[in-house]
Amino acid sequence: MEKTVKTRAEIEEKYKWNLRKMVEEKSFDELYQGVIEKKDKIQSMQGHIMDSGTSLLTYLKMSDELDRALEQIYVYAHMLCDEDTANTEAQQLKMKTEKLNDDVNEALSFVRPEILNCSYDKVLEYIKTNKELEEYSFALEAIFRYQKHTLGKKEEEIVAAASNAFGTGDDVFYNLDNADIYLGTIQDENGEEVELTNSNYGYYVGSNDRKVRENAFKAMYKYFGNLKNTIAASLKGQIKENFFYSKVRNYNSPLEMSLFHDNIDISVYYNLIDTIHNHLNSMYDYMKLRKQILGLDEIHMYDVYADLIQEKPKEIPFEEGKEIVLKALKPLGPEYIKDLEKAFIEKWIDVYPNRGKKSGAYSWGTYDSYPYLSLNYDNRIDSVSTMAHELGHSMHSYYSNKHQNFVNHGYPIFLAEIASTVNEVLLNDYLYKNAKSKEEKILYLTEFLDKVRTTIYRQTMFAEFEMLMHEKEANGVPLTEQEFSNTYYELNKLYYGSDVISDNEIRYEWARIPHFYDSFYVYKYATGLSSAIAIAYDIINGVEGAKEKYLEFLSSGGSDYPLEILKRAGVDMTTNEPIEKAITVFEHKLQELKSLYE
Repeated sequence: MEKTVKTRAEIEEKYKWNLRKMVEEKSFDELYQGVIEKKDKIQSMQGHIMDSGTSLLTYLKMSDELDRALEQIYVYAHMLCDEDTANTEAQQLKMKTEKLNDDVNEALSFVRPEILNCSYDKVLEYIKTNKELEEYSFALEAIFRYQKHTLGKKEEEIVAAASNAFGTGDDVFYNLDNADIYLGTIQDENGEEVELTNSNYGYYVGSNDRKVRENAFKAMYKYFGNLKNTIAASLKGQIKENFFYSKVRNYNSPLEMSLFHDNIDISVYYNLIDTIHNHLNSMYDYMKLRKQILGLDEIHMYDVYADLIQEKPKEIPFEEGKEIVLKALKPLGPEYIKDLEKAFIEKWIDVYPNRGKKSGAYSWGTYDSYPYLSLNYDNRIDSVSTMAHELGHSMHSYYSNKHQNFVNHGYPIFLAEIASTVNEVLLNDYLYKNAKSKEEKILYLTEFLDKVRTTIYRQTMFAEFEMLMHEKEANGVPLTEQEFSNTYYELNKLYYGSDVISDNEIRYEWARIPHFYDSFYVYKYATGLSSAIAIAYDIINGVEGAKEKYLEFLSSGGSDYPLEILKRAGVDMTTNEPIEKAITVFEHKLQELKSLYE
């Protein structure tokens, strides 16, 4: 699996991003000093921000200037460090900006309570009499939604002090899942002993050698099974922490508290679970077909990630991968493609892995910079898909930054995975339609089917597990290891169906899911992919206005609440229609896969 990794200096310049562009006009030091000066000016306004519409506007403009300058150096330092984590100068800059960020947050912690101490009616009057405040109207509305959930000064100090004692469950899990983890060794396909790790587990559990994937599966869950009581205690602590915050901040439940920021009614969460329950038979049909194609008498949980074809996909060099992506995204129109090509021309992308480079891939930047991409391209089809995915994020940022002012440019997490996944769906459709063999067609069909299985079905199962465990806590049910494990095991059987043997080890899968410490987050993966499939196939099928609505969505940033912005793309997540559309495409692809084996 491993290849020789080049040093940063050995990578050709044309394959490196141009980070210097971020600090060309002003040096890092100038920006750094500017942040301190702006912080001091805002501090001097303490007690007077809400004196008048003019003073409020002065604060808001200064806050924008501070945030832009801080963001510029913070992102620059972190990305500089990511390109070579052994670069001590970059490490120092990163720590310096993190310290500055903490100092700014601490120094300006008075701002929100001071603003919320004013009546919203007074703010509306300020906006009415000062037209320059209009561009801040949505941001101010969003802040004042928290008024009834914000406590008095003394109470906020107590909650802040309590917060310092919280987060222990997350810390415990992080160390067990990273610093202290040892999964042992297994034999690979060649009979050689290899150490199993979190990073290579996906490779081995998807092996064509059934014994390899079984051993990887059992080794993984042996580790978490042995720690089940400790991790149950840490997750219980997280759940109790959620109830503490929701109670003291006057929310009806932790779920309501979690969804409040995006102004999403809890019915959206329940609707997702109910709709998926109504379509579990489609999941069962896919598992039954997998069992048949793999030629198994019985299909276990360690079989559900196995490739359905033996043939290894050909290697795709970066330049070829780039052309594939450009062709696949043509349905988005010539303007989108012209803007997309800037990513390659202007050096937004850091393409290849190098020694010390941060693993994985991401898109990041600032309002005033390129929307950069960090890849670790390795000539596999997965890398082409990752490139399309991250370009989706970058183009979302590009259009939002271009069409929105600073205060409204940032799109919320609820919308963040839609543009990236639309690109993935368009790429998959292009590759399938241009496949030159039956094996290739199977590869791209199963790639899509597994994406839906793992992102819509599986993440909804996670979301239901979180919901059930919080309900049990609310009803006074002791959250023991057995309660976590039994609840999860029954859900796994429900979601995978009777054709799949839910091995005893899978009852401990809950214990290795880090997102459970960011409660009620995972449902966004399922709603995001559902939305993306609905959007992409409307574009593919030439639905009138679909492309234009999608480009409007990309340009909307955070100028409205997420559900309202999504409606601009023709997707209404308050109904089950987008989820139904996604499952209909899933069922169609499943029939196509069946036909290839008949």
